[in-house]
Amino acid sequence: EVPEIHSGSVEIKAIAREHGSRSKVAVLSHQEGLDPVGSCVGQRGSRIQVIVNELNGEKIDVIPWSQEATTFVANALSPAQIERVEIDQEDRTATVVVADRQLSLAIGKDGQNVRLAAKITGWRIDIKSNTQMATEPLVKKKKPIVSLGGDDDDTLLKVRFAEALRERQAADSVLAAKSLAAFRGENEPAAVQERPAAA
Repeated sequence: EVPEIHSGSVEIKAIAREHGSRSKVAVLSHQEGLDPVGSCVGQRGSRIQVIVNELNGEKIDVIPWSQEATTFVANALSPAQIERVEIDQEDRTATVVVADRQLSLAIGKDGQNVRLAAKITGWRIDIKSNTQMATEPLVKKKKPIVSLGGDDDDTLLKVRFAEALRERQAADSVLAAKSLAAFRGENEPAAVQERPAAA
């Protein structure tokens, strides 16, 4: 349906799909001045509509592929408008900031949009609104007790429990020391007063 793909002028770089529901297709142009997305979609959506009909109405998002991770993640979350993307190479996590009114669109129904975006980019994506980013520094950050799946959940839970127990024991020790100091402070004057009488 897309001659530019058959000729090699446009390349499909990645596909993420939830069968029967929605797909995202990342495309790249190898010809200067050729719009890869427009080539796939066609005039007024004529080309892509043929494919949609063949897939029984499955929605298809055609997005431009980019070697730059921040750009590719932002493109993958289309149709939401992205304000900025922060990349953590070590954790391979992308933190995406959107306007408050764009938050639900970026996440998608039942999380489908962000889920497909994560699949097609290969990055874990954490979406936050401007309001969440503004208030986040005011809240003390703590590590999650349970991770989102994986074989290390039990170990992680034990570690977090041990950390919490140590914090509680430390707090109890401080409280006990203060209580002992207060007790001694209240009784030392009386003991001093009794000494002359005993002599």
